[in-house]
Amino acid sequence: MPRNPKQSTSKASGKIYGKVKGPYNQKSVRTRIEALFLDNIGKIVTREMIIKASTDPVTGRQPENWHQRLSELRTDTGYTILSWRDDPNLAVEEYLMPSAEKRLSAGKRVKPTPACWEKVLVNAKHACEWDEDGQLCGMKEDDIDPVGGGRVRLTPDHKSPHSVNPNSDPSDPNQWRALCGRHQVMKKNYWDNSTGKLNIAGILQAASEKEKRAALNLLLKYFGYTLEGGKVQVSKPSEKP
Repeated sequence: MPRNPKQSTSKASGKIYGKVKGPYNQKSVRTRIEALFLDNIGKIVTREMIIKASTDPVTGRQPENWHQRLSELRTDTGYTILSWRDDPNLAVEEYLMPSAEKRLSAGKRVKPTPACWEKVLVNAKHACEWDEDGQLCGMKEDDIDPVGGGRVRLTPDHKSPHSVNPNSDPSDPNQWRALCGRHQVMKKNYWDNSTGKLNIAGILQAASEKEKRAALNLLLKYFGYTLEGGKVQVSKPSEKP
């Protein structure tokens, strides 16, 4: 897999890789990443390319939470940006924007008031409130994320999906919770703001192996199959009258 931003093709896989054309002097990380993808429509963009293009042109500082900005281009701006979860031809940390078309995005997002956000942080003990099978994330501001890398930044999250309730009360702390950047992205992968429906594929991809097996068995049973010796078999018809 090519990791050099200047490398544009892979003879072994036949993949077409983009290039960091630049210069990318846009004011924000998100708009610099957006410009990179618009320069490479239909071509693969790698993690290294994104980091290089989104680096601050003045200070030279590399962004720590570029993956959250990338997610915002999908959920807030409406671009389709594929990853390995969407296209089996893409490797981990490879992305592709098939076109510059935008989906209709959700309504303008509201944010909690400063006083409300402070109450949310106090209630959360200044830690990420993501709950995974009863286990809270618990990462605090400026911790180093052991999975996503970079320093943790806590941001407000609607307890109800934005597509269902885009008008959360900005002064009610009970309608908000604190999430780290990684789990903000994960939540957005669970819920498709363009349709207002659950992203079933995203949920299954993020599930544990035990949960995946349970889901598989449930679906096999639903469609009349069983898993025997690692092979899918048609369920035997019931002998009961």
